[in-house]
Amino acid sequence: MELTYRELWTVLHGMLFGAIYLIAFGGGIAGLYSLTPDWVTSAGISERIKRLKIGLWAMTAMAWLTVISGTWLVYIWYRAKPGPGMNLGQFPRSFLLSHENTKEWHDFGMEWKEHVAWITPFLATSIAYTVHIYGEKLANHAKIRRALLIVLIFSFVAGAAAGIFGAFINKVAATH
Repeated sequence: MELTYRELWTVLHGMLFGAIYLIAFGGGIAGLYSLTPDWVTSAGISERIKRLKIGLWAMTAMAWLTVISGTWLVYIWYRAKPGPGMNLGQFPRSFLLSHENTKEWHDFGMEWKEHVAWITPFLATSIAYTVHIYGEKLANHAKIRRALLIVLIFSFVAGAAAGIFGAFINKVAATH
């Protein structure tokens, strides 16, 4: 199996950075949800907060790596315009726009993806920062934990939607 430079960055962008972010979501949900004095001792809360801080900051870093690599590497190659007589198959945006049955993948999928994806790291950063600042006090603030869970879910949905559109666009543009 051989990957070109562009394919390698596409894999890193989606299958590594993006996938790690999405997988870490489960740990973030479990960590925030279970952080309550009714279920965990004070020593357990202290241990969970340390793990939650590390996990949320790592998850946030993956979200930032995903959107930065997508915006400044993968997206540039996606938007490249072919010269006269060049193979449209090597230019995903031009290829998608050149066929009526694939045009919506760009018009809706990619245009939506490129903007909504940026919501993910901003929300992830706000969650990690809040957990970092509040620390163990979060165990006694159910409303703040609930708000963080909701923001985390929105962050996940935005990231997952961007990932799904990216995977489908890559599949559609690569198979024609």
